Amino acid sequence: MRQTASVLYIAIDSLVSARGTFLPGLDEFTAALDHRGIPSVWLTSRSRLHLDEPRRKLGHAHPFIAEDGCAIYLPEDYFHLRPSSASSRAQKSATLRLGRFTCVPIAEILPAASEALESLSQDTRVPIVTLRSLSPRELAQNTGLPAREAALARQRDFDDLFFFAGVSEREIQRFLEEGRSRNLQFRPHGVLWSAAIGASIQRCISELSKLYDRALRYHARSIGIAKDEASVLFSFCERAILLAGEEPQESLRASPGGRRVQFIAFHTPEDWDQLLEAIVSGN
Repeated sequence: MRQTASVLYIAIDSLVSARGTFLPGLDEFTAALDHRGIPSVWLTSRSRLHLDEPRRKLGHAHPFIAEDGCAIYLPEDYFHLRPSSASSRAQKSATLRLGRFTCVPIAEILPAASEALESLSQDTRVPIVTLRSLSPRELAQNTGLPAREAALARQRDFDDLFFFAGVSEREIQRFLEEGRSRNLQFRPHGVLWSAAIGASIQRCISELSKLYDRALRYHARSIGIAKDEASVLFSFCERAILLAGEEPQESLRASPGGRRVQFIAFHTPEDWDQLLEAIVSGN
């Protein structure tokens, strides 16, 4: 691994659409990072399968954090880790082999979240519909995605995607509160929700930072980059860079962890150069 002063953690969902299209200039920016030997870890709410095509198009060959902090996926031999043995997919292990990746699980692997959701729905009498239960036609209608992308969206390793079926806001809040008391984590995605057991973006970043430090034999500073003012990344990285169309309010210039958020105006593809300069210079 080449020496680097920083490791980037990039919230990719606002830069790459669910259909696989990406903001103009992102491909050149990714290539520039690779040329300088700066690792970029992608953070996404999507699954590893849903991310395959965007990673191929953009030549992304670094780790990524998928399903809202459920797991870290490492390209083969990236850190020279090997999957550890486990008697079943449900058993917790240090690493797993999932597809082409060595996976560091943070959340409990499916069907744990699915079974917990089913029990929660029955106990609270709040009806939900999981994406895995829909026909291909219903799936495309409810996600608004073409058939292929919709099918990939519901193929998950750790979390389960669902929506509420004709219930009141009060019932939804009761469902969420009871679920949280059972150690379920919920994250909204428009009308959809994801549910996982043990997901943690903070733990993902911490584990990856340790792996990078071990490989580099020194500490590389973590930089969180997002085109979202409320990015959860910012409280877990040592630097935070916000890409926004207009300057944020003063209250948004500090992350929940108290770190100052650097603002970069982001309007045209040329603004990627400004971002690269900010990363390289450390300003």
